[in-house]
Amino acid sequence: MVKAGRLTQRDIAQLAGVSQATVSLVLNDAKAAEGRIPDETRERVLKAIRDTGYVADPIARRMAKGLNRILGVFTYEPAFPSAQADFFLPFLLGIEESAQEHRYDLLLLTGAARTGGRRKIFDENNRLRLADGCVILGRDFDRAELKQLVKGDFPYVAVGRRADAGGPVPYVGADYAKATAELLELAKAKGHNKFAYVGPSKGPESSIDRWDGFNSRLDGAELVLHIGTVGGPAAEVLAAIRASGATVVFFTELADAIVVEAAARSQHLSVPGDLSIVVLGSHVRPAHTGTQFTTFSIPREEMARRATAMLVERIETNSKGGQVLLPCETAEGTTLGPPQTGSVK
Repeated sequence: MVKAGRLTQRDIAQLAGVSQATVSLVLNDAKAAEGRIPDETRERVLKAIRDTGYVADPIARRMAKGLNRILGVFTYEPAFPSAQADFFLPFLLGIEESAQEHRYDLLLLTGAARTGGRRKIFDENNRLRLADGCVILGRDFDRAELKQLVKGDFPYVAVGRRADAGGPVPYVGADYAKATAELLELAKAKGHNKFAYVGPSKGPESSIDRWDGFNSRLDGAELVLHIGTVGGPAAEVLAAIRASGATVVFFTELADAIVVEAAARSQHLSVPGDLSIVVLGSHVRPAHTGTQFTTFSIPREEMARRATAMLVERIETNSKGGQVLLPCETAEGTTLGPPQTGSVK
């Protein structure tokens, strides 16, 4: 017979004929219970919970685990201005979805920047410990802070590949090197052997991976022009590409590809007839341009979901996490075709 008033774990233990410790382990789904609680015993506890409508005190459960059930989200770049919104939104959606699935709340850690500086994870108002762990976003990480995270005991996972920083960095990233190499092979298969590349060869891991993937399959073809950054008018960039003899140009940034493609069309040049254009991963909505560029899709939401799940595993099992690269799928738009004889003038 169930007593009147608020039920306790002791009441559930009596009904199920088990110890209060067993009830606590079942409620918290503790890893320590694996192999120690027979399925039949676990089911008896769960049946007693269902029959009585018992609801565990969430504060007591958090105290038992030492968790706040809060995941931090930190980015070195502003996540919400319109210029960055298309880049960050899929990540934020994936994080939120996974956090909800694992029954965690989210805390956006904005890391107010020092005067004249950039955002910091570790500053005088450090609030990391309000969260049980943190998902870290951004193209370019602070290496000193990353080393501090590696040395410490605070659980974190990076979205995007990160080089070791005094030790392995747990991350879930996209395989930009392989995706870039596949696009280069596609361009070669269409008959291109003179390439231009517009984008950095150094800097963040995402830039390095694209550059390495491009060069890994360049055998039998020639890089005739490399422009690290687009610092001048699009017409000047286009003129340099045309003068180099390149029949196809690879851009690391969609924004650069858009303005150069527009410049080509303003000069009555055909894309891809006179010049083919490939973009190494897109960053804005298709509505921003009517052209369907040949590119690869970046699984941003899945990266964020997997990174969040990895973080939860680190928090709840004290694991070290892993290093995962997800494949990118080639999207053959309309801007890569075979080179035309006499297209370069």
